Amino acid sequence: MLNKYPAWKNILILLVVLWGLVYSIPNLYPDDEAIQITNESLSVNESDLAAITTALEAAEIEFFGEELTESGLLLRFNDVDDQLRAKTAIEDALTDDFIVALNLAPTTPGWMQSIGAGKMNLGLDLQGGVHFLMEVDMDAALERRMEDNLSNVRSILREERIRTRGINLVSNTHLEVNFATTDDRSAARSILTDNFPDLQFQNSSRNGNEVLDMRLTPEMVLQIQRETLQANRTTLLNRVDALGVSEPTVQQQGADRIVVELPGVQDPAQAIRILQRIATLEFHLEAEVGATRSSYETYEFEGMLINVDNDVILQGDRISSVRSTLDQNGLPQVQINLDAQGGNQINRVTRDNVGRNMDILLIETRSRTNTYLDENGEEIEETEFYEDKRLISHATIRTALPRTFVITGLTAREANDLSLLISSGSLAAPMTIVEQSVIGPSMGRENLEAGIMGVQIAAALVVLFMLAYYRVFGLAANAALIMNILLIFAILSSILPATLTLPGIVGIVLTVGMAVDANVLIFTRIREELSKGAPPQRAIDSGYDQAFSTILDANITTFLVAVVLFTIGTGPVKGFAVTLMIGIITSMFTAIVGTRALVNLIYGGRKVQKLSIGSYAEPQKALTE
Repeated sequence: MLNKYPAWKNILILLVVLWGLVYSIPNLYPDDEAIQITNESLSVNESDLAAITTALEAAEIEFFGEELTESGLLLRFNDVDDQLRAKTAIEDALTDDFIVALNLAPTTPGWMQSIGAGKMNLGLDLQGGVHFLMEVDMDAALERRMEDNLSNVRSILREERIRTRGINLVSNTHLEVNFATTDDRSAARSILTDNFPDLQFQNSSRNGNEVLDMRLTPEMVLQIQRETLQANRTTLLNRVDALGVSEPTVQQQGADRIVVELPGVQDPAQAIRILQRIATLEFHLEAEVGATRSSYETYEFEGMLINVDNDVILQGDRISSVRSTLDQNGLPQVQINLDAQGGNQINRVTRDNVGRNMDILLIETRSRTNTYLDENGEEIEETEFYEDKRLISHATIRTALPRTFVITGLTAREANDLSLLISSGSLAAPMTIVEQSVIGPSMGRENLEAGIMGVQIAAALVVLFMLAYYRVFGLAANAALIMNILLIFAILSSILPATLTLPGIVGIVLTVGMAVDANVLIFTRIREELSKGAPPQRAIDSGYDQAFSTILDANITTFLVAVVLFTIGTGPVKGFAVTLMIGIITSMFTAIVGTRALVNLIYGGRKVQKLSIGSYAEPQKALTE
């Protein structure tokens, strides 16, 4: 029978519509301004909550919906002003061990969240997000380069059997090598000049030594600074990708700062932990009983004091890949894969030390702010970087370790953070967050409201036109159009982690026009069939069948263009391409399958004399079915 879908197909279409409705509805729930409090080493407890509550009450700041979990404390506020004031009050009430981060908390009902129905990620131009201004410690980068040079100078001179009276790092751009004679200095200078073409060499005499001064050239200093800034920017991009943030902004600002903007970020506290930290691993053996005190360091691990031998078995630069997984009991673990040299080294050491304990240290460079008074009595803040070593694994060597092994005994957050930090690479130099804020729509709320109003007016005009020009068929097209928009929002909210931006809305508007365009082609073909004298049921069937190839060709070519835009574009261009690609797929479904189902429900399986599809040329001799 013409124009009659089987029951299963109608049920399937209905389920798709219901799915789109359920998974798009969460976007109607606005987010609450919130603050997230976490502790880097311990969990936030009830006593911390009491201290925070007291501080907020003293500042006369109202809050609601406090949520205390293993990951930290989340407080909700009525507006941004209260949120910002509360952040200052809480930071004053807590120690530096706590991270107080601005956040947005969803208000989606729990049952929707339980089935994975959440809000889509909105870009900074629509929703805002977290803004970080990060400063690179260029002095540390220069010092690291000169320390590498010092180590290389010592190795080269040792290989050439040239004796020195000491090699000193005078500053982060100046290295001096002391010799007993001018002959030794001349021989060393001849060799070192070839190995260090970017350094300036100068002879001098000081304190009875013949000194060879090695300095970075001004051009080299600028190059190191540029390379450091670019390396840190690349690492930050990798870490942001690991956080799952779509369409972030990570760009240089000035000579030593990087701006990081995270649209729709869900966990800014984790973003701070991941973005700012420098981390590496060191593998050691536990110190033997009776070892001298100078040969080991003592660390606390699970309530025990462990003596860790100072000799390093392996460093983190030998790790080729790392990922966080679950073991057979569902407990978190970190899987480590070493390169060939690291694998041989760990295998040799563990083979010779079966029965001893192996310790793994997590070494992080952190920053803290020190406040002091200058000579004029003014308060000065100074950022200090320090190295924090923590024992994260203490296990007995049962057998020789291969290139791939696992670290256990970590919490889920520790395992995830460790995996992200190592896999995303180390920062070339320490960074500190000098500014953090929640930013609003970058194009202005007025522009956003005007854009939404424009979309609403355009959609209303299309709906009125289709209804007036195509009557009942226009009604079916309008229903399919609404279904198309719901499906786009549902896909962006649940299936794809894409971020909707203002250009993305333009892509949706273009998709709306394309969906209506497909229906216009179908309805025009039906009118042509009716003008030729085809019976109504035959005209409907022929109209959909004959217009399908034209619609398919047009959508495929547009889809390919969108793929190209997504591949070569960045930022807003990608946002436009993503929504356009999604819209093409959903419009093909709604314009062809969706409207066909509605038309079938209205006209299918019945004897019809005339279709309500607007005016068309009547045939000179009508045919009958």
